[in-house]
Amino acid sequence: MSAQASTGSVASESLPVSPSPGGEREEKGGRGLAGSKYVKLNVGGSLHYTTVQTLSKEDSLLKSMCNGGVEVTIDSEGWVVLDRCGRHFGLVLNFLRDGSVPLPESQREIEEVLKEAQFYRVQGLIQHCHTALKKRMEGFEGACRIPMITSAKEEQRMIASCRKPVVKLQNNRGNNKYSYTSNSDDNLLKNIELFDKLGLRFNGRVLFVKDVLGDEICCWSFYGEGRKIAEVCCTSIVYATEKKQTKVEFPEARIFEETLNILIYENGRGSGPGGVALLESGVGSSSGAGQSEEEGAGAGGGDRRVRRIHVRRHIMHDERGHGQQTVYKD
Repeated sequence: MSAQASTGSVASESLPVSPSPGGEREEKGGRGLAGSKYVKLNVGGSLHYTTVQTLSKEDSLLKSMCNGGVEVTIDSEGWVVLDRCGRHFGLVLNFLRDGSVPLPESQREIEEVLKEAQFYRVQGLIQHCHTALKKRMEGFEGACRIPMITSAKEEQRMIASCRKPVVKLQNNRGNNKYSYTSNSDDNLLKNIELFDKLGLRFNGRVLFVKDVLGDEICCWSFYGEGRKIAEVCCTSIVYATEKKQTKVEFPEARIFEETLNILIYENGRGSGPGGVALLESGVGSSSGAGQSEEEGAGAGGGDRRVRRIHVRRHIMHDERGHGQQTVYKD
């Protein structure tokens, strides 16, 4: 258990009580801390060093303890004992020192700080907590946070440890040695916009992450229970007569369908028979979504396969005298 010090050092004169006539310290029923400069506080086992000047900044219970307005309990080692949880007491002290203090992000923790401020009768901190709670009630707080993957190991740990389904969008426009077709930039932006809309709609139920480190230009991956369930690749190579080009598609219906399918893994429900049936029914159900490939993830087969959907992966345009013919190659 560590003591939190509010001053650089504590001198020997910091004893908060004077010796009794018998030569022993008072252990209970002390009247105030008059004549002391430093104070040692034991708040529910949390130890704090501070000064009488700090405790006296507001007309609070702590000031009454210093001027003798209330009795204080002091142990044999000179610690003023307060029978109170010490979790937020450091925050109370910092408010007395500085006149302001950043509050926790959680509403529950703010309410806990408010209870402590009311107990110690620190009116400034009480008002500060009320203002923060009022803002949370009246205003909208954007709580939709999208993690950005910075390494392959981080991605593996994030997906393996997450108890919610995961949807990952990998986009890397610069990772391309060919030029883009005319509509590719617009379609790439549409994929990113759809990702943002889905993140807002299913916030709290699905973890949405972005990846800009991989090889794919635009690819959606869907994970449940720590493993990949489906993948939608939105890029293709166009083999034209003069030069190759990269084409980015926007298979909105397929992406939305896979997002709905991944919801069966919410709260660990994906292992049930209903989840398997829903997954199997979703394979190849979208029209015009392109080619769908299923790859086994092991000898188990069945629902352990990953659905890989690639939108027109390779396209060759063969211009002839009588018109243009399009040949699709795998």
